[in-house]
Amino acid sequence: MEQHNQGRKIVAQNRKAFFDYFVEERYEAGIELYGTEVKSIRKGAVNLKDSYCSVEKGELIASGIHISPYEQGNIFNRNPLRDRRLLMHKKEIMRLQGLVSQKGLTLVPLSMYFSGSRVKVEIGLCRGKKLYDKREAIAKKDADREIEKRMKNRSEKGGEE
Repeated sequence: MEQHNQGRKIVAQNRKAFFDYFVEERYEAGIELYGTEVKSIRKGAVNLKDSYCSVEKGELIASGIHISPYEQGNIFNRNPLRDRRLLMHKKEIMRLQGLVSQKGLTLVPLSMYFSGSRVKVEIGLCRGKKLYDKREAIAKKDADREIEKRMKNRSEKGGEE
C-alpha cells in the first residue's frame, strides 16, 4: 500500500462531501480527459463541489466536476462542466450500481489527484447526513476550535512568567 501512495499529488478535494455525507467506502477510478483539461488540472483549476457520480448504460459517469478552460487552449477547450466517464472494472461498476440502487447510497467524487502522470479520482460510496448530524458536526468543530484557542492562550501566558 505504501508504493501506491508514492507519487500521489492531490489537486482538489471535495470538503463539502465530508460535511454532507458519511463516507462508507472509497474507490479509485481513472478519468477520461482531453489534453487541455489535464493541463488545467495541473494548474489546480478544478472544483469538485456539488459533483456526483452515476451509472448509465454500464458506465460510471461523473457530473458537475468543473475543470476551468486552459488559458492557452483556444479551440481545443471543452465545456468546463461536461460529464466525464470514469474508468473502473465492469464488475466494480456493477457492484456499485447495485449498492446505490438497493441501499440508497450516493457516489460522490472526494478528491482528484495525480498518480504518476495519470489523473485519478477518489470516489466515495456515501450515506447522506441528516440535519441534526450536520449541526452536531458544526458544534464539535466549534468546540474543538474553542479548546485550541484556550490552549494557545494558556501557553502564551505560561511563557511570560
